[in-house]
Amino acid sequence: MSNADHVFHGSIPELYDRFMGPAFFEPYATDLASRVRALAPAHSAALLELAAGTGVLSRALARSLPPEISILATDLNQPMLDYAARVSDPRILFRQADALHLPFPNHSFDFVLCQFGVMFFPDKLAAYREVRRVLKPAGRFFFSVWDRLDANELSLAVAQALKDFFGGDPPAFISRTPFGYFDIPQIHRELAQAAFRSSSVQTVALSSVTASTQDLALGMIQGTPLRNELESREPGLLDRVTTAVAASLASRFGPGPFHSRMQAHIFAALP
Repeated sequence: MSNADHVFHGSIPELYDRFMGPAFFEPYATDLASRVRALAPAHSAALLELAAGTGVLSRALARSLPPEISILATDLNQPMLDYAARVSDPRILFRQADALHLPFPNHSFDFVLCQFGVMFFPDKLAAYREVRRVLKPAGRFFFSVWDRLDANELSLAVAQALKDFFGGDPPAFISRTPFGYFDIPQIHRELAQAAFRSSSVQTVALSSVTASTQDLALGMIQGTPLRNELESREPGLLDRVTTAVAASLASRFGPGPFHSRMQAHIFAALP
């Protein structure tokens, strides 16, 4: 994995939240928040979110859960947290933290959640061990990962558009990182290695609603670390690729709005 895959800076947070959030993340945030709510957590419960990004899941949790429940959202990227704090409910606390070295005492949280973030952890086993350490004995770890790329129609179309544009040397961020960690048996094994006593998974297909192909191209190309890979290749390439991807998507889906299929694995693990 490239080091640039972890960097969300400049205008990336705003573009990510504005264009990627509604299309990809809000539907699954609602799903994850409903899973926590269904367990009827005590009003004294403490929730920790990892790789919170711009706070899409954090905001869904705040909407779904009683106000007495504390929500601490963390991310390695301070620019993402700064943006999240500006647009989120004041009850959510945002704090920079490395998921591989969590700055919290043992058994601090009733729930740990991570939406589409574990794929970015350079050492997933270390992160899982940290989650288990900070969870209370009766706690629960919920996290989501994307299923394989070909089960996600819109992201696959973007990857294909990049391949068409670049020919033999397309940027590999999409398949390498966000869609590069979907092997269910492997994830169960890693959770067991991290000493979780059990884990379960549900594969959930939802509909992505995209306002326009132009917005989606802007979000995918300029609102993710793919931007870093493109900017390192050639000056001016970013805008040309965005235009080409938007045109490719419009030829397939129309200008928008439109629906497409997306699919993810939702894991639950017990410490």
